Amino acid sequence: MNIEPADEELMARIAKGDDEAMRVLIARHQQAVYGTIVKMLGDPIEAEDLAQQVFVRVYRAAGSYRPTAAFRTWLFTILRRLVFNEHRRRGRAWLESLQKPIEASGEEFGRDLPDKAMKSAAQQMIDGELVDAVDRAILALPEQQRLAVILRRYDEFSYEEIAATLKTSVSATKSLLFRARETLRVSLASYLQGDEGSGQE
Repeated sequence: MNIEPADEELMARIAKGDDEAMRVLIARHQQAVYGTIVKMLGDPIEAEDLAQQVFVRVYRAAGSYRPTAAFRTWLFTILRRLVFNEHRRRGRAWLESLQKPIEASGEEFGRDLPDKAMKSAAQQMIDGELVDAVDRAILALPEQQRLAVILRRYDEFSYEEIAATLKTSVSATKSLLFRARETLRVSLASYLQGDEGSGQE
């Protein structure tokens, strides 16, 4: 049975000029990298370019890379720098809906969102408006809060991983997420209340 090489092993091989290892690494992480960037910037075309830049930097840094932290954290730290620089350069952009339902889990604000699988066609249309509203509400957050929410919700980062990526403490990360959730609850209050009302027959 073939065992997939760890990211750290791939980086060691890339440092020795193994282009196939680089292709494997890109295939493994490109969806998460691209998805996070497009949620941060709201521009799919710009996200493609920036995602390529992330992996170019990974390739160039392979020779000096040392696995002192989880590879994913190191990778998303590169992403954070590029995205924050780009965000400051081009200013705020409005996010086009990703047409992807928000999945609820745990303590996150999304626990109040509807179960789309059981909805009528009319309700699914309303839910589509909610998806768009959530996308826009996330994009309107300050960039640190926005990235924390995206890493937590879409990339399933732990608090410790988010803290390492943002170069802050776990307590500060929890505070960021708390403030972000409160802002999102206010922004989405009319949608969430409407959904609660629609469930009463």
